[in-house]
Amino acid sequence: MLQDIAEVRDWVAAQAELLKPDRIEWCTGSDEEWHRLTELLVERGTFTRLNPKLRPNSFLARTDPSDVARVEDRTFICSATEEEAGPTNNWVAPDAMRAELREAFDGAMRGRTLYVVPFSMGPMGGTISQVGIELTDSPYVVVSMHVMTRVDDEAIAAQIAAGATWVPAVHSVGYPLVDAAGQRRPDVPWPCNSLKYIVQFPETLEIFSYGSGYGGNAILGKKCYALRIASVMARKDGWLAEHMLLIRATGPKGQQVHVVAAFPSACGKTNFAMMRPTLPGWKVETLGDDISWMRPGTDGRLYAINPENGFFGVAPGTGEKTNPNAVETARSNAIFTNVGLTDDGDVWWEGLSDEVPAHLIDWRGNDWTPDSPSPAAHPNSRFTVHASQCPSIAPDWEAPAGVPVDAILFGGRRATNTPLVVEARTWRDGVYLGATMGSERTAAAEGTVGELRRDPFAMLPFCGYNMADYWQHWLDMGELLGDKAPRIYGVNWFRRGADGSFLWPGFGDNSRVIDWISQRLAGTAEGRDTPLGVIPADGELDLSGTDVTESDLTELFRIDPEPWLTETRGAETYFAQFGSHVPPALAERCRELQEELRGASVAS
Repeated sequence: MLQDIAEVRDWVAAQAELLKPDRIEWCTGSDEEWHRLTELLVERGTFTRLNPKLRPNSFLARTDPSDVARVEDRTFICSATEEEAGPTNNWVAPDAMRAELREAFDGAMRGRTLYVVPFSMGPMGGTISQVGIELTDSPYVVVSMHVMTRVDDEAIAAQIAAGATWVPAVHSVGYPLVDAAGQRRPDVPWPCNSLKYIVQFPETLEIFSYGSGYGGNAILGKKCYALRIASVMARKDGWLAEHMLLIRATGPKGQQVHVVAAFPSACGKTNFAMMRPTLPGWKVETLGDDISWMRPGTDGRLYAINPENGFFGVAPGTGEKTNPNAVETARSNAIFTNVGLTDDGDVWWEGLSDEVPAHLIDWRGNDWTPDSPSPAAHPNSRFTVHASQCPSIAPDWEAPAGVPVDAILFGGRRATNTPLVVEARTWRDGVYLGATMGSERTAAAEGTVGELRRDPFAMLPFCGYNMADYWQHWLDMGELLGDKAPRIYGVNWFRRGADGSFLWPGFGDNSRVIDWISQRLAGTAEGRDTPLGVIPADGELDLSGTDVTESDLTELFRIDPEPWLTETRGAETYFAQFGSHVPPALAERCRELQEELRGASVAS
């Protein structure tokens, strides 16, 4: 048992001395534990049990309106130096931050239970998997960790006893029920604190989270461990921890392609991961929808796992038309947070169905009708559910050694310039694609409409060290993999025509891009060379059964030299903030691209 291991027992005791909980509970990960804690959450008013005939073993939670999303401005990478954190991370000197955290955490769990949650990221004992222990005073976090990670006291205790590295993570909602003078206050359904910290210490691989009970702020196996801390571990030990979905696509001749893909928010990541192809003969199996860990195998190829055990999906926009597999996945055994509650005890959110309920209770707990001025579900409302329930889940999605990666995709929401698909000619060119990727802002986002928001590798909020050093790590991995490295592609499902409409149907028709990629990997598609890389030659992209016209196709792949020269100058400006940390190979690629574009401009 975990509490029999001295180093763990001593660490928990030291934290408890500061946190001052009423009691300590060592979690096992059992079904009994899940049912007991979900019942406790119902009694406290944190959970509403949904209609068991409509949504078996499922619950609705409503957060405090101030605690609804990641708090990136309060997320810190406290490396030894500010330079090591880099200009895109918030940094505070480690000693100064530890002093702040000691003050915040002192007595933070008075009147509460401290839960010790041992968890594995990745299949238990897998060759790419890692383990951790989270301390929390939130039963909501415990049951969420049951879904999103593998919680198993005995198995993880055995790994730590055998010498496995484990990451310590401490979380508190920051709402003690007893003050230092012994005065008690009543609990609330969603305890949290206006002061928040999400802190990672890269050198010591530690995570501390205070004040929020929601999502990746509190479910610390997710972004905090699986990306920020794991990216540091991966750099040191020669692997990759990435904000990428993972799928297997199988074609009509039995050809298989394993794809990882990095898309920023609002770019169709989960829809792609659970795609139902429209191209006859193709099938897509889901391996992961958010995070991939990749490590070179004994054969020299890159192998990937999904380190998570569940999906923490954005609800609004997820519906029968956009992602029927996701809807089916959440039919039972699910936790819904900040969505609407129907009169018959089910859930609803914008985009779930064409039919809108005449009445429900919104995410704030108020009556709602279609005439209400605000949405029924918060824009960042979520469903939390085991991946094993997904109809498209691959039968070997928990393979301990992972699956071999054939292709890496980078994509953003671009209305102009960026072609539907382009293959990087070299690994270096592919890393440049990832380093310069981004999405154009919409009217719903802060900033100027159409302005490009850079999000390198979709890792901007998640890289645990200097982003430019991260790019160099990718270049180093390419050197290590050599001719066995996956090929890299840029994709863009969102290019618009002159009338403002989308040129590409997207969703299941994205399988047509996978089909072309598989042809490139098999050597049966020649493609056409451009300054950006290789795009499909005439007739290579199967458009049968679509409404895509020849003029649409031309526009989808049009590469105008002058706008692209402007893009390269923007990339140079973006690189400048990283100073000498920018890999020379990426600066070289930028210069070469400018020369090719100028040549293309003269030729035209």
